[in-house]
Amino acid sequence: MMSFADILLALLFLSILLSLASNRLMELVKIMAFQGIIVSIMPLALEHGHQFGLVSLAFLLVMLLIKGCVMPLALYFAVKKVSNLREVEPYIGYHASIFTGLVLVMVAGFVSHRLAPYMPPTHGMLLPAALTTIGTGFFLMMSRHKAITQVIGYLMLENGIYLAGTALASETHSQYMLEFGVLLDLLAGVMIMGIILYRISRAFDDMDTGMLHNLKD
Repeated sequence: MMSFADILLALLFLSILLSLASNRLMELVKIMAFQGIIVSIMPLALEHGHQFGLVSLAFLLVMLLIKGCVMPLALYFAVKKVSNLREVEPYIGYHASIFTGLVLVMVAGFVSHRLAPYMPPTHGMLLPAALTTIGTGFFLMMSRHKAITQVIGYLMLENGIYLAGTALASETHSQYMLEFGVLLDLLAGVMIMGIILYRISRAFDDMDTGMLHNLKD
């Protein structure tokens, strides 16, 4: 019988493949919000064999608010300012992107199997999910033209790092303390990127970073 953690990890893998297949910026923002909710509640589903106390629950709610609401809303308002809401011609096509995602899943599974003897006991699919999410974040940042899609790839990369921290942490409370400090820096970075994206859209009517090659003195 599937546990709650199994269901969350299955949904996470599904969100990764959907993000690689989607060319609509609004859909990507929704997928990012959905993924943020999943990774935020993952420690609650795993519990690491410890009692989930009030302090850990408070950190979970704060990160759920930031990952599942504040960051996606910042991206949503940035996308609303964009004239073209599609990623029309990515560097790597969508069928090839999905294939790359499947390759990343297999590579992550192989690497996780090699690292398993040196890892603390945890869910068997947690580390593969973390490595796949990290790889997909890097891939989106490198294979897409739109600046907003690259920001989403950056956030997906952070989600993967968060999951990797969950797999490596021996105590839920200490893991949340570390992640909370990183998350505040990330939130500030996303806010700054949102402002930059808005300015780019106002100045150039598009967020295609490939157009920056046309700038001249």
